[in-house]
Amino acid sequence: MTHLSTTLVPTPGKKTGERPDEKPEHAAGRRPGTRLPAAAHALGVFAAARLTGLVAVAVAAHLTHQDTFRLLGRSWDSRWYLGIAAHGYGRTLHFGPDVTQSDLAFFPLYPALVRAVTTVTPLSSGAAGLLLSWLAAALSAYGIYLLAARLRGPRTATFLVALWALLPHSVILSLAYTEPVLTAFAAWSLYALLTGRWLWAGTLAALAGLSRPNGFAVAAAVLATAAYEIGRRRGRVAGRLWAGAALAPLGWAAYVLWVGVRAGDPLGGYFTVQREWGSRFDFGAGSLAFAKHVLLDGDRFVFSMTLVLVAAAVLLYALLLADRPPLALAVYTGVLLLITVGGSGFFESKPRFLLPAFPLLLPLACALTKARRRSAHLVVGALAGLSLAYGTYLVAIADMPL
Repeated sequence: MTHLSTTLVPTPGKKTGERPDEKPEHAAGRRPGTRLPAAAHALGVFAAARLTGLVAVAVAAHLTHQDTFRLLGRSWDSRWYLGIAAHGYGRTLHFGPDVTQSDLAFFPLYPALVRAVTTVTPLSSGAAGLLLSWLAAALSAYGIYLLAARLRGPRTATFLVALWALLPHSVILSLAYTEPVLTAFAAWSLYALLTGRWLWAGTLAALAGLSRPNGFAVAAAVLATAAYEIGRRRGRVAGRLWAGAALAPLGWAAYVLWVGVRAGDPLGGYFTVQREWGSRFDFGAGSLAFAKHVLLDGDRFVFSMTLVLVAAAVLLYALLLADRPPLALAVYTGVLLLITVGGSGFFESKPRFLLPAFPLLLPLACALTKARRRSAHLVVGALAGLSLAYGTYLVAIADMPL
């Protein structure tokens, strides 16, 4: 199996993350400064996949007498985010003595952006949410392409973008949800790390930490890489590295502390809010119990599909580690996977939580690059069919939280 780049340290005359045996992108027939045209094919594939998904959802909505815009812009968590954008924090729902759902569980960046867009444009909050999610998804695809092209070349990068766009749960990229926003910040922060731009990496990690609870994975990648660099250089590092490492966790930590102060428990208040939603980190005990229930007792299709997808993610992470990825990618993906598998509550949402973990698909993208063209196209076509069918089912038919 061909190894991915492991170099994270700049050397004289060489950019961060570039292996000695790698050719710069312009050496393969591309001039410097022309990355967007080189990525145009990948972005076109991404746009085609997502537009086809939108058409499929619209057709299903018409056949089931539902409103397409409501399905895309005001489903499940979208309503919580749009409520925060319109009215601020303060909404709490009580479902018996054991379940209390507070909007403080939702991080503030996305609703703040929705509020900003509705303030300066005539768009409704739902339309603003969709616009932001779609733009973030496109920026994510571009960032993923650049990162993978640096590591494995443009063909593998194109396959990686296609695989990410056609995941069974990639329909989330078409909804007013926060996963596209987190993925955009993550992809560009990781790319900044691989190219030695520490301040950008830290700033983008801080913004990722303001977008979702598992956004801390980006900060973890920055901090782990910074620690490696500091140790390797015995502390003789530039000030921008220290600044980037210091910035990285600020977004996530600031919101967690703010919720804690508001709840009267600075260090534990946010985690109390999550426990009241039924979400807690229990080292996988809840996930194992639910998997046992699905396997032994049988349950709805979504739960069984979720079990398969989470198991596949664990296997893909093992393959990723076997390819020796850059430290930043290994830590970022590992933390996302740990949070997803180790957390309890909303088992059916776990594939959505893994949507930002695009490095999991790198081994598959490398394999498709080496495969015969017809075989690669058959695999991508089969994945496209699964993605369209399952994504449409999730949004228009399944009465399950996304």
